[in-house]
Amino acid sequence: MSFRRALGPFDATMVVIGGIIGAGIFISPYVVAGRLDSSVLVLAAWIAGGAIALAGAFSYAELGALFPKAGGQYVYLRDGIHPLAGFLYGWALLLVIESGAIAAVAITFAGYALHVAGAADGWRVPLALAAIAVLSVINYLGVKPGSRVLNVLVILKVAALAILVGAGFIAAGHAGWWSETRAATPASPSTLVAFGAALVPILFSYGGWQNANYVAEEIENPRRNLPISLLAGTAAVVVIYVTVNIVYLRALGLQGLASTGTPAADAARRMFGAVGDTFVSSAIAVSTFGFLDLSILAPTRVYYAMAADRLFVPALARLHPRYRSPGLAIIVQSTWSCILALTGRYEQLLNYVVFADWIFFGLSVSTLIVFRRTVPPATRPPGTFRAPGFPVVQILFCAIAAGIVLSVVRADPPSAARGALLIAAGIPVFYWYRRR
Repeated sequence: MSFRRALGPFDATMVVIGGIIGAGIFISPYVVAGRLDSSVLVLAAWIAGGAIALAGAFSYAELGALFPKAGGQYVYLRDGIHPLAGFLYGWALLLVIESGAIAAVAITFAGYALHVAGAADGWRVPLALAAIAVLSVINYLGVKPGSRVLNVLVILKVAALAILVGAGFIAAGHAGWWSETRAATPASPSTLVAFGAALVPILFSYGGWQNANYVAEEIENPRRNLPISLLAGTAAVVVIYVTVNIVYLRALGLQGLASTGTPAADAARRMFGAVGDTFVSSAIAVSTFGFLDLSILAPTRVYYAMAADRLFVPALARLHPRYRSPGLAIIVQSTWSCILALTGRYEQLLNYVVFADWIFFGLSVSTLIVFRRTVPPATRPPGTFRAPGFPVVQILFCAIAAGIVLSVVRADPPSAARGALLIAAGIPVFYWYRRR
């Protein structure tokens, strides 16, 4: 039994956009503004981050066209480096990265949804668990129901951002926002160091394009449609993020943006009055609910692929005979996410492995260098997508990924060490399954 190819190019593009846009763009831009001394540098950093994300998407587009299989990144690491590398990626994904993200995003969704409804905050955890359960059932019923829900939610979140941008360009802006600068202090880092530090939260905000690769086996004509969706979706997010930051700077100014942890709400309040807070809270609730749907839909294909290779619990490789969904994989991930949400340990665990995402991004892109040698053009299907700028773009991307990892590790060495131990704990598990 195999997956059903039910996702068209529009569906796949929504997977890309939905995997990137969560709650971050509504909140995190203040961190970037606080690290840079001019509005021009802030926008330049978001553009540079977008260019790096597009470089990654181009590489993933070629990898996905070469190997349009369920599991995406796991497959590239398995075949391009070693099965252990692929296993450790899936292990970290299930143990913390994705399950912890589901718990965190569900709690965030519940908080904003209750705020909009005017309900007591004591319902936050029950509502978060209910959201995970409802979306798990929808995705258990097949990729198409999950995709339909995702499409609606992505359209709503993009529409909310479009309204924010449109109103921001119409409303009177902060005087001299474009040329605003902040005086450097003797303790201020150099511009280059500050720019690099600002790129770290930006690149985490741009992460998520890889979700389309997870479901490659369920995309119609993936050799054509997967590259189109990756590039179109990532490019759309770059445009959205840059224009949203222009609106923040226009509405709040550089200093105002740097001094608030709720830039979207503050900007909306200036444009819409008191209703602006409700508008942004509703937008964040919709955005996080959509992100939650995707996090339940796509990564479960990684655990399926691991099990199909007999490197993980064999039952996870079973597809539902009617719905063609990896039902048990969905149940396992969602159950573990609910446990993390109940215990409240997800934030601590996520802090431990936050650096791992970019380790695996860099390693995955590096496999393209391997596959260009082992899968020459003559052996590829005609018209298979090829990433431009090879190998310079891939080498630069890997160097940047290494820089991000080092930056995060230097900022919190104890957490990084604990995260490394969590990931390394998968090594004996891998060899135990391999010997079976």
